[in-house]
Amino acid sequence: VQLQASGGGLVQAGGSLRLSCAASGRTSSNNGMGWFRRAPGKERAFVAGISWDGGYTRYADSVQGRFTISREYGKSTMYLQMYSLKPEDTAVYYCAVARQAVAGTDTAAYNYWGKGTQVTVSS
Repeated sequence: VQLQASGGGLVQAGGSLRLSCAASGRTSSNNGMGWFRRAPGKERAFVAGISWDGGYTRYADSVQGRFTISREYGKSTMYLQMYSLKPEDTAVYYCAVARQAVAGTDTAAYNYWGKGTQVTVSS
């Protein structure tokens, strides 16, 4: 399984970006998917997750109300709409496919990872 994340870039604080993630290869639309990020000098951290059918989503407290995760039903394509971006959102964003139908918050819950896309928010 290969994952390709795109949509990152440089944006001013308060702006918005939309990340996309497309999975190819022996993918399954029955698995949850998620977004993680790694800020400079920090560990990879959970951002948002979505169940296999899109019916259940979860967010990190730091992005709740500003980010929205979604996916195309029956496909391994996922999005992260980010609003009201802050400088502390600056990080490399990774998409991942979960081992199960519901996306967990720990990296161990995911078995396929993309290479990441850089998001930089200037103040």
